[in-house]
Amino acid sequence: MGAERVLVVGPAWVGDMVMAQSLYRYLKEARPAVEIDVLAPDWSLPLLERMPEVAQGVRMPLGHGELGLPVRFRLGRSLRERHYDQAIVLPRSLKAALVPFFAGARRRTGYQGEMRYGLINDMRQLDREALPMVVQRYINLGRVTTKPERVPDIPNPQLRVDEANATALFERFGLDGNRPAVAFAPGAEYGLAKQWPPEYFASLARRLAERGVQVWVVGSDKDRAVGETIVGASEGAVLNLCGKTSLTDVVDLLSLAQVMVTNDSGLMHIGAAVGTEIVALYGSSSPNYTPPLTRRKVVFFRELECSPCFERTCPYGHTRCLGEIKPSMVLEKIQEIIDSMKELS
Repeated sequence: MGAERVLVVGPAWVGDMVMAQSLYRYLKEARPAVEIDVLAPDWSLPLLERMPEVAQGVRMPLGHGELGLPVRFRLGRSLRERHYDQAIVLPRSLKAALVPFFAGARRRTGYQGEMRYGLINDMRQLDREALPMVVQRYINLGRVTTKPERVPDIPNPQLRVDEANATALFERFGLDGNRPAVAFAPGAEYGLAKQWPPEYFASLARRLAERGVQVWVVGSDKDRAVGETIVGASEGAVLNLCGKTSLTDVVDLLSLAQVMVTNDSGLMHIGAAVGTEIVALYGSSSPNYTPPLTRRKVVFFRELECSPCFERTCPYGHTRCLGEIKPSMVLEKIQEIIDSMKELS
């Protein structure tokens, strides 16, 4: 008999895709011979290559929200030769369960969501109180039992770093190996209610520069504008790398930074997964739901009467949850981290 084969239908967001590595690590620990394929959006395939637990990334040709029934049917039929013993469907939509069904996966595991009875034949009820964190919910689907007796242990994500590429990027952007580096991730795809004010990032950058710290802003091309805003407001104290790097380039760059200051975003989870010290800033979301999966972290979260609201924009128009996290507070924590690193070196 060959190795057990599992197809995981992955999530659509960067942070969720990184957190899903905890599930892959759990499966490998529980079933060492398992082969894990991941059905995922095209953009995430290079990221999956940084996860040694994944045997193969399978490209999902449809965009987020597209049904594309004929496409899903053909893709599922093309996967039948893999003879999957199990499919684990992380999204709770009906369409996410179609490819594993068409692929003939024998056991198709997922939480009860849209009307997908029959498509999912190992249906789990989601106990939100027992599993408050997204990553716990992912791991629970990899368990044999349908109801956990306790919250599952979490093997934190660990992305592989390409050291040669990291060195090449360091040289390409003229970074300074003699000064500590702090990376800023000011973007958040979800919305403004998760984004620390750009002027706060700029103020922090100026103070760090005064202390001899170099600051990089990382993100996609969508974050280029906010990066330029921070550059201007900081009087050139930062290097804006937004849109100049691939997602895997950012993986390698973040491994070189001593500290990362970040909103609750996909890049936060990448930084955590490469061992960077994380200073995480939470607004409308909650560290009890999507925390940075690392021991090396400082979390700022103002537990106001209205938070967490999980809204894209502040319902009250004040965004106090972020505004009350002052640059001086963040600077103090960064200095403590850098000082402790000097003591250890």
